[in-house]
Amino acid sequence: MGKRHTGRKIAMQVLYQVDLRKKDLNEVALAYFENLKVLDETKVFALKLTEQTWQNRDKIDGMITDYATGWDLNRISLVDKAILRLAFFELLDRETSHRIVIDEALELAKHYSTESSSRFINGILGNYVKDQCLQD
Repeated sequence: MGKRHTGRKIAMQVLYQVDLRKKDLNEVALAYFENLKVLDETKVFALKLTEQTWQNRDKIDGMITDYATGWDLNRISLVDKAILRLAFFELLDRETSHRIVIDEALELAKHYSTESSSRFINGILGNYVKDQCLQD
């Protein structure tokens, strides 16, 4: 498994735990990273994704709401919400190709969520990317 994929997986798990436990991001991240056995650069990447996604969550949640037509944010499972938040942050950040961001989100959904989640996530992210391509 690649370093960046592992970093995304870690970031998604931390974001999920923060939502689930209703605790401070730093507290959850510190506990999660304490015994984690991965390369330092993977930890740095995961921490960057986690912190910046969380800092921008209000904007990102608004985007999810805009593109999850007919879905209230509170109805989206915590796992799917964590995956979507992470993916939207990376799409906004533009450091990674949108194709890679979507592929990674779908891999996370297939592994950690329900069978229908990958289609749901793909639809939301795909619609956002289409809108952005038309606006660029």
